[in-house]
Amino acid sequence: MMVQFGTQEWLDEYRRRINASPAYRAAAATWEGAVAYLFEAEEGRSPRTLCAIIDLWRGDCRSARIGTPEEAAKAPFLIRAPYSRWKQILRGELEPIKGMMQGKLLLRGDPRAIVRHLRASHELVTIAADIPTEFPDE
Repeated sequence: MMVQFGTQEWLDEYRRRINASPAYRAAAATWEGAVAYLFEAEEGRSPRTLCAIIDLWRGDCRSARIGTPEEAAKAPFLIRAPYSRWKQILRGELEPIKGMMQGKLLLRGDPRAIVRHLRASHELVTIAADIPTEFPDE
């Protein structure tokens, strides 16, 4: 069953899969804090900016919800990029850490915390990429 990207249904599935992943639980045992993803609008691809906020706490995803850019700005970590970059990540065409180093994704928050939790970050991307996703521009 395909799930529409950028919807609460997609985030519910993401949360369910995060919480079902022993690999994520082990990798994120010391991670604490919310992460906001900002999927910036692009003409012809995504008509509006979308925002997702996931509350992560020591290997558990306590919540995953649609938010506003204003709420995202208050999260300890904010990762923002145009919609097409996120699509590349979910399709395995762009590795997020490499994308950050190249300026294709912008990170606000303590980069040292991300580096300390690279395995957890990688697991989050792997989990998201495994969701059968339907993109709004397809």
